Amino acid sequence: MKKKSPSHQVTKSPVQIKAKIIDNKEVAPAVFKLSIAAPQIARRAKPGQFLEIKVNDTYQPLLRKPLGINSIKFNKGQIDILYKVVGKGTQALSKRKKGENLDILGPLGKGFDYKSRLVKHKTKILIGGGIGVAPLLFLAEKIQSHQATKPQRHQLLVIIGANNKNQLLCEKEFKGLGCDVKIATDDGSKGLKGTATELLRHLLSNTEPRQSVIYVCGPKPMLKAVSAIGQKYCSSCYGLLEEYMACGTGACFGCVVLTEAGFKRVCKDGPVFELGSIEW
Repeated sequence: MKKKSPSHQVTKSPVQIKAKIIDNKEVAPAVFKLSIAAPQIARRAKPGQFLEIKVNDTYQPLLRKPLGINSIKFNKGQIDILYKVVGKGTQALSKRKKGENLDILGPLGKGFDYKSRLVKHKTKILIGGGIGVAPLLFLAEKIQSHQATKPQRHQLLVIIGANNKNQLLCEKEFKGLGCDVKIATDDGSKGLKGTATELLRHLLSNTEPRQSVIYVCGPKPMLKAVSAIGQKYCSSCYGLLEEYMACGTGACFGCVVLTEAGFKRVCKDGPVFELGSIEW
């Protein structure tokens, strides 16, 4: 009998709100941290879910911008989002000021499963490249909070990759949560000289097989490579896909991905998938 995949963390129905900007500042080259007051969304959100943000009050750009959740301060109802300026939408968002309101829809999609019996392994590995690291911080926060109530805590290993040390994201925040953080940079300016995927392969080749679960976010070539490594060394491997999600609700079918079960909508059926189910 084929093993069933664990259920994703599913949210209640999304809400549309006007969220006040608490801060919006550059924290790395072309990378901004947006903090918003959105308690109605914060209390519903699960790691791996995303928001659809109307970046300004005009029709240019027409579509909302889908952005993942980096961190949540539940006592303040504050949501932090890391985003990289890569086009007109994120450029417009980077110009928004403290005190202004943003039209936001969320939380959307299905997030990471980190609670079920099928992912209770000795080591949980979070791996991200570039801006793909951003949504993994919220996952680490929830895992650590969940494990704090358990009699036996398991290792939480975080692998961060970047082009160079100046582009590394969230290292301090992961360490502040008590995570074991490993670094890889393309130019060797910090940590292993090479990619996060190469570092993952090296670390897993020296561990007991099938005792780890992987959570990954990054570009498609990285997800494909991590999936292959995960099938060899780990019991499960979950990835957050970075497709462009125009509507965010599954209506437009513009973000489909081919899986063993046919085409699935990344925004509605994901964005988190068991990577072994993806037809690469």
